[in-house]
Amino acid sequence: MRRAGYVYDPLYLEHEYRGHPERPDRLRAIMSHLETSGLRARMSEIAPRDATTEDLALVHDRALIVRIASLEAGARAVWLDADTYVSARSYAAALRSAGGVLAAVDAVVEGTVDSAFCFVRPPGHHATPAQAMGFCLFNNVAVAAAHLLERTEVERVAIVDFDVHHGNGTQDIFSADGRVLYFSTHQFPHYPGTGRVEEAGEGPGTGCIINVPLPAGCGDIEALRAYREVCAPAIRRFAPQFILVSAGFDAHFADPLAHLLFSARGYYEIGTLLKELADELCAGRIVYALEGGYDLEAISWSAGACVETLLGEGFSEDALGAGPAVRGPSIDSVIAAARTIHRLDSQD
Repeated sequence: MRRAGYVYDPLYLEHEYRGHPERPDRLRAIMSHLETSGLRARMSEIAPRDATTEDLALVHDRALIVRIASLEAGARAVWLDADTYVSARSYAAALRSAGGVLAAVDAVVEGTVDSAFCFVRPPGHHATPAQAMGFCLFNNVAVAAAHLLERTEVERVAIVDFDVHHGNGTQDIFSADGRVLYFSTHQFPHYPGTGRVEEAGEGPGTGCIINVPLPAGCGDIEALRAYREVCAPAIRRFAPQFILVSAGFDAHFADPLAHLLFSARGYYEIGTLLKELADELCAGRIVYALEGGYDLEAISWSAGACVETLLGEGFSEDALGAGPAVRGPSIDSVIAAARTIHRLDSQD
């Protein structure tokens, strides 16, 4: 059995604003599913730590860090934008969320585990260097990637993002950094409005930003095409030494905030491909960090399916099933554009 670890801390539940879709029940549901399914017992617990200011400053402006820290003591929630709040314990939870992913990547680098899933919140992939937004305070995955590049012997990191919303913050942070390959599938057009196929990086990072925007109605078939025909060849060419995954499960057909039609089996298939790439290219080193996903049953089964890929286990049939039996829109032009822009056809 593969050695897979997990990160979780009850502090993550203390970031809360009643009625907000990014709520503590998301993590409660996942952890309950992992417990009842027996998956948690087959994983090694990794103790999270708190990210330091120096950790966060690897990717964030110090002014942003100071601002969020200054809001923690307030008894009432402060809204940073129409979607993003800071409550009394949000800063503490955010430090441990980013620090939890740091603890996981360190455990993998040190060989304590082969892979890990970080069940953390608040999520991170919308947070830019200077702005918290889209439910996100600090960019957990970006902090971990920068930590690997600046403080370990890792020289190339691939970040794969299958959240239904484009990870504009991660893209902004690494757009000109050729040491990071960022690959994203996401519904488009949709919040935050970024992630066009033409957005491909700049300067030393040209070609290292790869977006496959999917129209509403796309499901597992279309998603797997994107991962097999664009993601896999691009990652093989880049040859990362570590893979990080921004794991949002809001592309699931049951999710209330978007209109893609992925299923838990679809996430299992994507996870299987990513684990195969990790095994092939970087000694199995892959770490997931939770992003979005707002239907409690869907996020539980989908996260569990990805854990199964880390453990090398078969897919457990989920209660929600395959979803609507509808034909998705054609993505031929999107796939062709991504392969042309990134010169993937020339390597076949």
